[in-house]
Amino acid sequence: MILENNSLNEFFFARFKDGDELAFEHIFKSKFNQIAGFCEQFIFNRDDAQNMAQEAFLNLWLNRKKIEKPSGINSFLYTFAKSACLNFIRHQQVVEKYSSQTLNEKEELLNSEVLESFDFNSVEITELDELIQQSIRTLPEKCRLVFIKKRFEGKMNKEIAEELGINVKSVEANMTRAIKALKASLSEYLPAILVLFIVQ
Repeated sequence: MILENNSLNEFFFARFKDGDELAFEHIFKSKFNQIAGFCEQFIFNRDDAQNMAQEAFLNLWLNRKKIEKPSGINSFLYTFAKSACLNFIRHQQVVEKYSSQTLNEKEELLNSEVLESFDFNSVEITELDELIQQSIRTLPEKCRLVFIKKRFEGKMNKEIAEELGINVKSVEANMTRAIKALKASLSEYLPAILVLFIVQ
């Protein structure tokens, strides 16, 4: 059985619902590998699985007030992970332009899993995405360019230095400055452990 009742006491659960970041961090650290491992069984890629797990926890935080009992935490996380895996598999089928037997088998297995769930959709994170983009736009120009090239384009410091006509030390300094600024602007809305995943 996938869902295990790792029961949290009512006091601890109440702290989580009230937005206590330490309570959330405890949940994150105790369950993240389980959720990422679940996703990896179906999509075969650890990085993608971890990204899905991060998104599941992000949505858990945003939806925390809707969760009525401690066991609902597992239910929410696995339900979100299941949906993310199905969407990934269906996207892969479109990309490959043919019906893959392996992908179909994984989809059927996911659909057959017994996952108790809340009957509500995960919160839309469009507003959060816009907040992140807005925070990036407010960075000084060089900071912003360094952050985008490093974080979103996956470039090395040396490559960035050459493209921007600056030295590597300047790239490092601007990246540090960007991360510090983004942590400050996003920490009002998200627990520190989620901000770290977004900005680093």
